[in-house]
Amino acid sequence: MPISHIMASGMTGIRAAGDLVARMEFSKNMRIGEAKEYVAKKLGVDIMDLSDEHVMRELREELDIGVITSVPGAAKGIAAKMNIEKLLGVRINSCKLFREQFA
Repeated sequence: MPISHIMASGMTGIRAAGDLVARMEFSKNMRIGEAKEYVAKKLGVDIMDLSDEHVMRELREELDIGVITSVPGAAKGIAAKMNIEKLLGVRINSCKLFREQFA
């Protein structure tokens, strides 16, 4: 299993910021430390906050980038991914395909 997947899983995935860090590792070919710094800067938090479920839950709700449990009126699925795409400045294939189908 690739190290980046192990590290992202250890950051609790979507419960915190593991999914965002992993996305940067894979899409921008960043090392784990570099990806954490990039995501923390984009989110406006300290690197240590990236693995804090409470801080990230509130931040993910505020930024509308998806949470584990359903929140009425919050972005889910592809809508959350599109918000992540804008926030991190990356292209997500599923978002691109979605736009192409409805263009």
